[in-house]
Amino acid sequence: MLNTSYIGRFAPTPSGPLHFGSIVAALASYLDARYNKGKWLLRIEDIDTPRVRARADRKIVDTLEILGLEWDGDIVYQSDRLEYYRQALAALAEAGLLYRCFCPRKITRGKPYPGTCRMRTVQQEKPHSLRVKTPDRPITFDDAIQARQTGLLDDMTGDFILRRSDGLIAYNLAVVIDDAAQDITHIVRGADLLDTTFNQVYLQSVLRLPSPAYAHHPVVVDANGKKVSKQDGATDVLAGVSPETVLLRALRFLGQAPDPELAQAGKREILDWAIHHWKLDLVIERRADHNIDKF
Repeated sequence: MLNTSYIGRFAPTPSGPLHFGSIVAALASYLDARYNKGKWLLRIEDIDTPRVRARADRKIVDTLEILGLEWDGDIVYQSDRLEYYRQALAALAEAGLLYRCFCPRKITRGKPYPGTCRMRTVQQEKPHSLRVKTPDRPITFDDAIQARQTGLLDDMTGDFILRRSDGLIAYNLAVVIDDAAQDITHIVRGADLLDTTFNQVYLQSVLRLPSPAYAHHPVVVDANGKKVSKQDGATDVLAGVSPETVLLRALRFLGQAPDPELAQAGKREILDWAIHHWKLDLVIERRADHNIDKF
């Protein structure tokens, strides 16, 4: 029987095939859920339509199936849930926490938004984004791998966008609403998303939603120390490689030291071993080298 006090998830964007970094994230969340006898859900985050590629969702599903990573229940697509995001925006507007922003996105250039439109009194009828007012108090959460995290949103993002000027819902709002709707209790994902967690914890607080437990594992980088990503042309994880090899490489990356005898094993045997021997502490200890070429 599944332990419903633990519900994890894997939530890829269908912008291309899953690469090795994606599989590390999928496997880490899968193993943590299965080790704790919990549920593991699959959500396709397809609301950033300019990034979505035709049939990429089917390719993602096929890859997970080939690797033996079985999820529980139906696949959830964010594109089917737009009304719930609009309801959340309405609730934040009712609370006086939203305002229109007419600034171009490039105004920040990687820096916190300076609040240019927060005090604007004249509302123009032209395309605009919606930003949420952020507090001047620190946001704090505990991370099972990265330890306690504390940050001030004013120094990190400033007031951040929840609906873009093109009408698309921002990732931070959608993920918070969906995690709550699916009763997600534990989120295991790459450390490249660690900073966004501050925004999400803040939204959870103002929307009165529960905060899951977080664990952000090291991300896979290339020989130049750059994160492996689909935007930079990372290749399909199964291109010319067996599922068993992919699983063993990902386990080694996560510090799990698979038994040498598993080199001759099938994927089910590898996954059964990995579930039984999963230790999050080994991920915490493994911090030295995240270069994809080492695995």
